[in-house]
Amino acid sequence: MDVELGRWGHLENTNVNYVVQPYYVPANYVAFRVPPGLYTHSFRWDPGKVTFSTVAGSGNTGSGRVINQHVFTSGVPTPEGELVRIALYVFHQGKISLKNENEVIIDKFEYLP
Repeated sequence: MDVELGRWGHLENTNVNYVVQPYYVPANYVAFRVPPGLYTHSFRWDPGKVTFSTVAGSGNTGSGRVINQHVFTSGVPTPEGELVRIALYVFHQGKISLKNENEVIIDKFEYLP
């Protein structure tokens, strides 16, 4: 399961994707666009469903406006041997070349099995 942020080098692309792997199954993928700003992206994994959310502002405030939320009920894996990964991909294949250094700031990460 992924929250993917980026336009993959193309201005016209959406910039947030919620994904339950495999991504190529249409029911496993939701894409949308958010304007520049501070957002909290999260998902809650329950038996048979996963709920993704994007909220304006820092998750530490608890009062952010919900930008998008989606519940997947198809293809949701059962818990077993989970691995957590955070990745930054510098994608050099689009029409837009990078002009600045890349930076990701992770203010907080929680894993509550």
